[in-house]
Amino acid sequence: MTTARFPGKSADVAAGNWSSPPGRLVCVNGTPWILYLLEECVDNVWEYCSVVIGLISMFCFLLSTLPQVYEAYRNGKGEEAMSFGFLFFLFSGDLTSFAGCYLTSQLPIQVITVVFYIFTDLILISQFLYYKIKNSSSRKSPVLKWLCFMWCGSASLVLLTLPKLIVDNSASLDTKSTSKSVEITGYVCGYLASVFYLSSRLPQLYKNFQRQSTEGTSYMLFALAMMGNGTYGLSVIVVLPALKGSKQTFIIKHLAWLIGSLGVIVLDFFVTAQFVMYRKNSSAKGSKLFSVPEVEPLLCEEVELSLL
Repeated sequence: MTTARFPGKSADVAAGNWSSPPGRLVCVNGTPWILYLLEECVDNVWEYCSVVIGLISMFCFLLSTLPQVYEAYRNGKGEEAMSFGFLFFLFSGDLTSFAGCYLTSQLPIQVITVVFYIFTDLILISQFLYYKIKNSSSRKSPVLKWLCFMWCGSASLVLLTLPKLIVDNSASLDTKSTSKSVEITGYVCGYLASVFYLSSRLPQLYKNFQRQSTEGTSYMLFALAMMGNGTYGLSVIVVLPALKGSKQTFIIKHLAWLIGSLGVIVLDFFVTAQFVMYRKNSSAKGSKLFSVPEVEPLLCEEVELSLL
């Protein structure tokens, strides 16, 4: 199992690459930086490409929320452009993805990555609520700004400490003692995460349709999400030739996240169509507003008549 946004390897991919001296695991022909960073033994081109593409997918998702944060800060009307349902379902998807990641004892970098996703979701939700309260009130409140700063600061501290606590707690657990019911619960969380990710686009599509505009929404949020989901699916497919075990079992284990990723890409194409369509509408409205009526010929005729 992997997180919904970061591909991993099942145990049958690299089992033959590990030798096990007493008390220590040794990777004979593995790539050193992957072994150090991801704790995976990768010794062929298929697995190497899968890991690199997976890291690209991870960074696409890590960067996807930053353009929207800047766009909302720039126009100061983030609550008008973003749908709260979009943010809520995105946050719910990351929470259930984290639960599945934790229950099935995923790699430390995967746990840290999902925690960072949750952090960025909280930033988007906090920014939405901040502008919602600020723009709905008739007077400015300095207390609101200080509360926002305190919340962001405390969330940052939690971000720095929580991953280490979770990883240390996971490392203290014996993976062999994990019950079958816990593992099944982790996969159920994976399917729930996919449902939440798919549901997140529907409120935003409706919001754009209702406003007949995408103004205030950064397209890079959805473009980077499309790149992240596309590279995630590719990273899972690329590793198939290197599998020593059952390819069917591997696909089934990743099916929930593949459905979520590919489904979100399809919905993001609809969001892209809205950006193109509503941008044409806004440019057409702008051209009508700034068009100058042709009055100069009439003025010239009046001057000629007055001279006569």
